[in-house]
Amino acid sequence: MLSSLLPMIQAPYCGRFAPSPTGPLHLGSLLTAVASWLDARAAQGTWHVRMEDLDPPREVPGADALILRCLEAHGLTWDGPVVYQSQRTAAYEAALATLQEAGLVYECDCPRKVLRAQGGPYPGTCRNRRNPPPGAHALRLCAPPLGADQVAFRDRLRGLQVSALQRDPGDFVIRRRDGLWAYQLAVVVDDGALGVTDIVRGEDLLTSTARQIYLQQCLSVPTPRYLHLPLIVDAAGHKWAKQTGAPGLNLTQPEANLAQALALLNLPSTPALPCEEQLQVAQAHWNPTQLPQGPLFLSEALD
Repeated sequence: MLSSLLPMIQAPYCGRFAPSPTGPLHLGSLLTAVASWLDARAAQGTWHVRMEDLDPPREVPGADALILRCLEAHGLTWDGPVVYQSQRTAAYEAALATLQEAGLVYECDCPRKVLRAQGGPYPGTCRNRRNPPPGAHALRLCAPPLGADQVAFRDRLRGLQVSALQRDPGDFVIRRRDGLWAYQLAVVVDDGALGVTDIVRGEDLLTSTARQIYLQQCLSVPTPRYLHLPLIVDAAGHKWAKQTGAPGLNLTQPEANLAQALALLNLPSTPALPCEEQLQVAQAHWNPTQLPQGPLFLSEALD
């Protein structure tokens, strides 16, 4: 059994916030940034920012600079230089070479449309094919065999989590057919290089964690602790996200934005106070075990 139940707290604490520059930050992304920042500062640790700019077709010009201005406006200062994944190709190539040398990678040309229609985990169609036809291929990582494919870890908010990689998702993509690096590989390589000890992020990424822990083990990268936050949802229960029309934050009212995010996290919030003072109060009250676990419902009127 592949197991990572409860990594010891490593010193010094190192956290990160890793937005994609596909548009301005909205309230959901601010909530994640605030929780991650508070967790790092309460532990007297460092907090870094990484731009996950590996998908040029989805990126918005200037969004990275806007995101950084937004963080600064809300008092969320970071340590060290901002890391851009688009500048980390050599590190991903080296990680891929390690996985290939271990015989864990193979080419796959299965159309996404066909796989979506089939549903379920990837059936391993291309795994044992000796002479793949010419053309563009995705690269997949072999999941462990049945019986050895379980990954267990203890989320700091949600407790024990157990996943079987053969059932979900099966062999998974680490480099796309179009040559772009997959999120799973890039995030593991970059967190390892930075020395990240703690990851605080949204619950929507909980299903990615088992894959990332498996990749960490394949690449001999330490496994950090995880804390997956509840998601903000609208009145209909839809995730508050760019894809569902979540508006960007109004930077003329950072105090009100921050107070709303803190209130959703069950932390003291006083919109009349400057952001730095609100964060100071929230840091003194930070306790991940007191965070809400269910979805965070947001009223339809945000202004």
